[in-house]
Amino acid sequence: MGELERKIMDLLWDADGSLSAQEIREALVDGDASKPDTYPAITTILTVLKRLQRKDLLIRLGSKRPYRYSPSRPRAEHMASLMHEVLQASSEREAVLAMFVSNVGSSDTETLRRLLREQAG
Repeated sequence: MGELERKIMDLLWDADGSLSAQEIREALVDGDASKPDTYPAITTILTVLKRLQRKDLLIRLGSKRPYRYSPSRPRAEHMASLMHEVLQASSEREAVLAMFVSNVGSSDTETLRRLLREQAG
């Protein structure tokens, strides 16, 4: 995911509801009018929204303009899917898991242990 795609998805995940392309652009601008030429044009935002829609990362709501956009799934579900894709792509799953576990902090280690216990029943 590119930087602008990530920023837009973060905005959508953090929003209380769906957002229009203009609302997304305004949130990216964040009230800073010091460099208006550096802000993405609305056409750029719309192009990125279409790309995210094709990737099934968001859904377009409404049948009339302005359309509203919302994530197709929660952030945690998306991140878990990315982790699963990386694991599936590896021919050395155990080594990948071992490296992952060795790089997590102690609170995450405890969370992983608890989740594994719960999963085991």
